Amino acid sequence: MEVYLIRHTETVSEKGICYGQADVALLTPFEEQFQSIKQELGNEEMVFYSSPLQRCLQLAEYLTKDTIEVDKRLMEMHFGNWELKPWNDIPNEELNPWMEDFVSVQVPNGESFEILYERVLSFIDDLKKQEHEKAVIVTHAGVIRSFLCYQQDLALKDAFQNKVTFGQIIKIIL
Repeated sequence: MEVYLIRHTETVSEKGICYGQADVALLTPFEEQFQSIKQELGNEEMVFYSSPLQRCLQLAEYLTKDTIEVDKRLMEMHFGNWELKPWNDIPNEELNPWMEDFVSVQVPNGESFEILYERVLSFIDDLKKQEHEKAVIVTHAGVIRSFLCYQQDLALKDAFQNKVTFGQIIKIIL
């Protein structure tokens, strides 16, 4: 199965703000970037999946008029108490342990990268049971990095070796 992982386009969130599952809006105008993504995908028959957050769903709805499977497992990492806070305002006693081991240290009232990865693995297991030739998944950088760790058999601690930019399409074979 060909899988096209698409990261949403840039958000209105200022640089330096921690956001994961906060439902922040897309930066406008985005139509030109949406059109570019649509052209790159082409007109082939594909099934669409999306995170329920508006920054993904809005792009998915632009890319197809067909049904979109919305799945909470495709949401970005939950940053709990840190959501929508400037990174610089997060107390060092909370931030430093996570920075040293983001894989297994859980954000207060949120997730660790390991928890996110397990969520994504559950989605991948279900997706592999489907008979799709091509699937498009509109999602977030953390989810895409999880897919790539799975696909490349990459240690979770090395997930950030994979750069994932706004509006980027990454094709993998599952």
